[in-house]
Amino acid sequence: MDYWRKQFPLLKTHIHVANCSQAPQSTFTRQAAMEYLDNWDRMGMDWDRWMEEIHFAKEEFAKIINADADDIAIGTSVSEMTSAVASALPLNAGRKKVVVTDAEFPTVGLIWQAHQKYGFKVQFLPLKNGIIDVNDYDRYVDEDTIITSACDTYYYNGFRQDLKTVIAKIHAKGSLAYVDAYQAAGTHPIDVKDLDVDFLATGNLKYLLGVPGIAFMYVKRDLVEYLHPSFTGWFGQDKPFAFDIHNFIYAPDARRFDSGTPPVPTAYIARAGMKIINTVGVGKIHQWTNVLSEHCMKGALERGLDLVSPTDIRMKAPNTAIRVPGDSHAFELALRKDNIIASARGDAVRIAAHFFTTLEDIDYVLDCFVKHLNSK
Repeated sequence: MDYWRKQFPLLKTHIHVANCSQAPQSTFTRQAAMEYLDNWDRMGMDWDRWMEEIHFAKEEFAKIINADADDIAIGTSVSEMTSAVASALPLNAGRKKVVVTDAEFPTVGLIWQAHQKYGFKVQFLPLKNGIIDVNDYDRYVDEDTIITSACDTYYYNGFRQDLKTVIAKIHAKGSLAYVDAYQAAGTHPIDVKDLDVDFLATGNLKYLLGVPGIAFMYVKRDLVEYLHPSFTGWFGQDKPFAFDIHNFIYAPDARRFDSGTPPVPTAYIARAGMKIINTVGVGKIHQWTNVLSEHCMKGALERGLDLVSPTDIRMKAPNTAIRVPGDSHAFELALRKDNIIASARGDAVRIAAHFFTTLEDIDYVLDCFVKHLNSK
């Protein structure tokens, strides 16, 4: 671990447990950013090299989820990816219902609602005590459901769904399954083929150790030819560099969900961050973040803190959420004075560890929580 901690310079002065919001910069991602800037400076433009980097970034993401690069679309955000999927749903289909869980990040739910103007109707599947009851999918997903949006992890408290069971229930009703994996991708194994998921999207700035401005989406190969996104652009076409304005021909693979000019600078950085994940290994990261989660939950309860995350490690991502009184963002800023970078959401402050976090880091953070709560 000492080697890897040295690769994140911020860790010399701060404890970074805001990985559910933004990962710290590594020497590798910084070097990748400079590589792009140096190339741009030397070449002015280098589209062949830049398109190669886009492909390499797709390949690196594909390794994390057991897919192939041709199964991956690239964009600037999960909002963009979700919009592309929504725009690809057939308007003349008999099915008109879209099921969205209350655990989705707001942008996802808002996008599905925006598409109600095309005749779709959104039904929300509710949270119960901070989790989704897996049996509620049998109730809410029915023969009228065209697609079900079921996140991997709830951004607020780290509740993680059993995707294998959830997707099987969704498919049993004939619905497509869309998964937003943004909140934990890179910290536990995700095998899109084993899960039989139809779409899985994630951004890059959290546990994948990258930056804002780039996102990836897996699309099941068997579905591609039946999907025709209207949210598109020249890179969603079969031959973008043919510059043919008259012949609208989708790319034959997941690239048809690409849209405009791809995010080249962020692709360099994203690839470098994801290469760290693949080098360390998602399995090892999962094992250690589970140890950290158990330690954090136990320590929070021993200190009398108001834990709002699930206590069953099988239902939990690395995010451990603790409810605080008053303004949670102000509490987050107070922790900054202790050289702790955490992340507030709603009425809670989240402690989101990664593979470079130590048990001592967690103890210090929890002690500072107590200190600030006692000072109120």
